[in-house]
Amino acid sequence: MTQFKFINKKILVTAGPTYEAIDPVRFIGNHSSGKMGVALAEHLHDLGANVHLVLGPSKLTVKEGIKVSRVFSANEMYAACKKEFAKADICVFAAAVADYTPKTVSNQKIKKSDAEFSVVLKKNVDIAFEFGKIKKSNQLSVGFALETNDELKHAKAKLTKKNFDIVVLNSLNDKGAGFQFNTNKITIVNRNNKITKFELKNKDEVAEDIINEIE
Repeated sequence: MTQFKFINKKILVTAGPTYEAIDPVRFIGNHSSGKMGVALAEHLHDLGANVHLVLGPSKLTVKEGIKVSRVFSANEMYAACKKEFAKADICVFAAAVADYTPKTVSNQKIKKSDAEFSVVLKKNVDIAFEFGKIKKSNQLSVGFALETNDELKHAKAKLTKKNFDIVVLNSLNDKGAGFQFNTNKITIVNRNNKITKFELKNKDEVAEDIINEIE
């Protein structure tokens, strides 16, 4: 890996989950810890890049020198990214953004009453898809695909639909991969249809593999 290729590059990284409020105390979310995205942001920073990390709800600390925007919901993440996208040379969409959000949000805690309770959901903004529509030829875009079935098929579809240059695929069927683990097992697919599979590794080592592919 040659450090000079990242010096002064402007890189936007999203990481962590988004939480979609139901009322002031409840939300819809997922198990993402943000570890993979933060590892990528820190390694890119160490290589001399100017990194802006947009981080969903997470207890992780982030290395000094990285600009961090902490957000809660998908709409907040989208708004933070909109301010940075046009300036970015490289965008890494590692966040696990909630696909749906409650159609209405109560401003008071919903009390228990009936045996059943329903929440009507509406689609969230697809952040990577929206930016894929306006991505310039000199920008490089990296996406992530966490799948449970037909993994490679879904990753290739995401590569095309969201105008990614690279998709990092991991499967919940692989032991030690996915949310909350300190390890990950990935397959990288690029827009030239090159497929590279990696063994289970620590997420810091996985970050290096991804950065090598970006380079």
